[in-house]
Amino acid sequence: MNTLFFDVDTQVDFLRPSGALYVPGAESIVPSVAALNRWAKANGIPLISTADCHAESDPEFQVWPPHCIGGTLGQRKPDETMVGQIVLNKTTLDCFEAPELAGLLADLGAERCVVYGVVTEICVRLAAFGLLKTGRRVEIVTDAVKELHAGEAARVFGEFTAAGGVLTTVAQATAR
Repeated sequence: MNTLFFDVDTQVDFLRPSGALYVPGAESIVPSVAALNRWAKANGIPLISTADCHAESDPEFQVWPPHCIGGTLGQRKPDETMVGQIVLNKTTLDCFEAPELAGLLADLGAERCVVYGVVTEICVRLAAFGLLKTGRRVEIVTDAVKELHAGEAARVFGEFTAAGGVLTTVAQATAR
């Protein structure tokens, strides 16, 4: 089964305590994200990394504080997670609003997508459910995601598995 790894929004502004829109505890998933990304690279598995990339006057800042402004340190992915992946810059919460994603998915031809990153109940959720809609097998790596609210993450996981998604771990995702 052709596999694709999908690293969602693991950026400095979300992952580091000094980040503009820090997700409490998110720095704890960086080693897992780095391990997954390195494993994908070492095993010839395509890796798409989504990245928020906003202009200084982005309308999203009416809802969320300014974050991931294009070209800033906060918009970057941590060096230890960068392995030559395809970085898909996006200006909205939903990566499926980026017009190039559909073509990229078709070109890569993956039947299985392994999803991880931040924030579980927002962008990870949108990516995972969007991938499910394409008819692929989709797995969320539960020890490589971070949420804002544990109860919301549990709800997302329940909805995801009810929709046919699979929950997995770093160890399971890299054992295949």
